[in-house]
Amino acid sequence: MAQPRPIDVLLAQYADSHRNPTNELIHFVCVPLIVFTLLGILWSIHPLLAWMAGLAALAYYGRLSMPFAIGMLALFLLMMSLLSLMPPLTVLPLSIAMFVVAWVGQFIGHKIEGKKPSFLDDVRFLLIGPLFVLGFLYRRFNLAY
Repeated sequence: MAQPRPIDVLLAQYADSHRNPTNELIHFVCVPLIVFTLLGILWSIHPLLAWMAGLAALAYYGRLSMPFAIGMLALFLLMMSLLSLMPPLTVLPLSIAMFVVAWVGQFIGHKIEGKKPSFLDDVRFLLIGPLFVLGFLYRRFNLAY
């Protein structure tokens, strides 16, 4: 019997604390917002820092699943494009405000779920959350990952 791929194991572990439909919906909104706002905070320090963080995450995703890495690359480029179009003085305050709201949403979702966030057990799950959300889109459009 073939061993499951590491990405499948990580997604299954992540899914264990994301079964409630309300929590899932909250994650579909808040996880992309957290990624965008984290990039925005880094962008405010220096755009190169946001690029370096994004590329490091993409390298990790590439080791887990090339189809996921391609999807995340598209989302990363979209987010970076949006940041480049924003007035520079609005990026940091807007990113911080949205970051806080999105994390509050995440913790409300986990309160509803009745389970603690996965990243409290393994910090890698901070990078798996976006793949969990993207996985729903891939399955919806019948794309392999």
